[in-house]
Amino acid sequence: MKNAVAVLRKNTMLIVLVLVFLFFTIMTNGQMFEALNFNALITQNAYVYILATGMLMCMLTGGNIDLACGSFVCFIGAMGGIFMVVKGMNPFVAVVLMMGIGVIYGCILGFLIAYLNVPPWIATLAGFLAFRGLGTALLSANSSTGSIAPFPSGFLNAFSGKIFSSPIGQINVVCIAVGIIASIIVVVLNVMTRATKLKKGYEADSMTAVIVKSVLSVAVIMLFAYKLAKAGGIPTVLVWVAAIILVYSFITSKTTLGRYFYTIGGNAEATRLSGIDTRKIMFTAYLNMAVLTVISSYIVIARFQAANSTAGTNYEMDAISACVVGGVSAYGGSGSVFGMVVGATLIGVINLGMSLMGIDANWQKVVKGIVLLAAVVFEILNNKDKTKA
Repeated sequence: MKNAVAVLRKNTMLIVLVLVFLFFTIMTNGQMFEALNFNALITQNAYVYILATGMLMCMLTGGNIDLACGSFVCFIGAMGGIFMVVKGMNPFVAVVLMMGIGVIYGCILGFLIAYLNVPPWIATLAGFLAFRGLGTALLSANSSTGSIAPFPSGFLNAFSGKIFSSPIGQINVVCIAVGIIASIIVVVLNVMTRATKLKKGYEADSMTAVIVKSVLSVAVIMLFAYKLAKAGGIPTVLVWVAAIILVYSFITSKTTLGRYFYTIGGNAEATRLSGIDTRKIMFTAYLNMAVLTVISSYIVIARFQAANSTAGTNYEMDAISACVVGGVSAYGGSGSVFGMVVGATLIGVINLGMSLMGIDANWQKVVKGIVLLAAVVFEILNNKDKTKA
């Protein structure tokens, strides 16, 4: 009984995600289950997954956040528009320069927070205001409409195209093949993980639990593969998102650096006294956030095929919400990339479902606010129960 309760607690948000998806599928008369909406769920929320990955690293260090990432998306977009459209620069060179600007900004921000002890919310609030104003000013100075377009097709295809695209409605064989390969990899990893834990004497899931987990994982993967195959192929942004998620999942779970992020969030002073350079870890977190923000800006520009002053609006709130809803502690020290992915997907499903139902944008914000608050309350109550146990 206790094991069942523990499993339910551990997968609460995943269960909620499934229930919310089924709810919107019923309320939209099946529209939510259409292939094009599966594609839209990924393409419209790709920036959330990427920004939330960076926000996760910041929050692990003690509940710290970055309020400037949305405005920085706007600023980098403006710079990209000037480089590629106004100046006619080679897209590859422009992308490298945009990343260079992001690295410089990340180093400055990381230095202010880690070495000058400027509170993260103050340092990033300054960026929130400054980059929005600077980005808007640059766009207005280089375009009478406040929007710069069109961008080179090579850049757009790299960040908003499809891999081995096919007509919508036809089955994309490559997409199905990728789904099968991904399913095999997931099953093998689940079995190997259990075997490794048993070999080292750690507590491991039962074989029944592993089989159930593998079957459900394969079902979800193949469902997405089939729907994307019907929607014209694998979106390029899915490759970017998947690569980033896999890399950071490995970093947080398998590397020393990843463990340092958790230990700082758990007890920063004890971590420092143990000989770990906490300032370097904090610096790395915000440099990393800047780099991922630049990648998000590539995707946002390509999706809208233009750089405009509204780009990035409330993106920082979406990233924070995805982390908190996904079980990342608001106080730091706990959370996972998988949980963040679940949280980001839940936010995306809510957005898409309410849009399909024609619900006013203001009420959508109300619902997301309630979901965010509910997630925090659940975390607090869950932690109290663990303490009592």
